[in-house]
Amino acid sequence: MIAIVDYGVGNLASVKKALATVGADAELVRDPARLASAGAIVLPGVGNFGHCAREFSRFGFAPALAAARERRTPILGVCVGMQLLFEGSDEDASARGLGFLPGRVSRMKGDIRVPQMGWNDLHLVGTHPWLSEIRDGDYFYFVHSYVPEPERDAIVATVDYGGSRAAIVGADELLGVQFHPEKSGANGLRLLTAFARRAAQASSAAA
Repeated sequence: MIAIVDYGVGNLASVKKALATVGADAELVRDPARLASAGAIVLPGVGNFGHCAREFSRFGFAPALAAARERRTPILGVCVGMQLLFEGSDEDASARGLGFLPGRVSRMKGDIRVPQMGWNDLHLVGTHPWLSEIRDGDYFYFVHSYVPEPERDAIVATVDYGGSRAAIVGADELLGVQFHPEKSGANGLRLLTAFARRAAQASSAAA
């Protein structure tokens, strides 16, 4: 089972529907204890980093996610859910991220329209097993004003929007995407298919 973390923030129904479209067994999970039995976890999020971080903590998900990370449960962070994988954000300096990846999230600077809203193509600069079906130049749908500034080896793909910005970050059994795969048509479904395949493998290994 893929657990979609339900802390009241994010495109929950859209994420669940997209995962169902690729044949994944996905459930909205509001009880943190249920993450212990999940084959994989999706951490969604939209809006303000501080609000997301506080609601996430209020529902008690932070320790459960940290334990899942220790177990190497596959985790996919989407949009602000991706930003929560970092230590914090300039959008709300008082709010703490999960710290799974080093670095902070900053407001996009430059002569650009903020938020970035619409389709843009990716530039692959690294590899990750869950991106096996994604090609350099594939388009995805973005809606965001802030972007993480991770260490270089964590960046898997970038997007050109007033400069090169991190669009996908990753580590072992961890992937964060700044765009919305559930709103990105066939390309988004290909990414979710690979993630669902890994989730099924993890569930079988734990059985």
